[in-house]
Amino acid sequence: MAQEYEQLKLENQLCFPLYACARKIVNAYNPYLKPLGLTYTQYIVFLVLWDKESVNVGQLGEILHLDAGTLTPLLKRLEKEGYVSRERSKEDERVTIISITKKGNELKEVCKDIPMKLAGCRTPLAEKEAKELYRLLYKFLEA
Repeated sequence: MAQEYEQLKLENQLCFPLYACARKIVNAYNPYLKPLGLTYTQYIVFLVLWDKESVNVGQLGEILHLDAGTLTPLLKRLEKEGYVSRERSKEDERVTIISITKKGNELKEVCKDIPMKLAGCRTPLAEKEAKELYRLLYKFLEA
């Protein structure tokens, strides 16, 4: 009977190793982010804002593959802590613009070494394999 539903076996699910790897990677960031009072999701918001300085919520959601229901409370919390500012677009009041503040930019200096601390030591993949995985994951995300 166990073989009757092969499609329901855990080892036949592509979603499971993706989920488990994502959790493992996010957990690897925690020792560096937790002392700063940041979650991984907040950190990736900062990565976008350090690069672009300001984006609207829709653009941010598109870049990070997150919905407004996830972003809005997170952005309100970052605003309350003085890391970002939120304001309505002058062209379209339905659009909220998120901008990095001076305090948010100061955090960039504190976080600048995090990627290097995690590079290499957290993955068993060779550089070529890691680049191929990156390419395949983005192919999956863009589909």
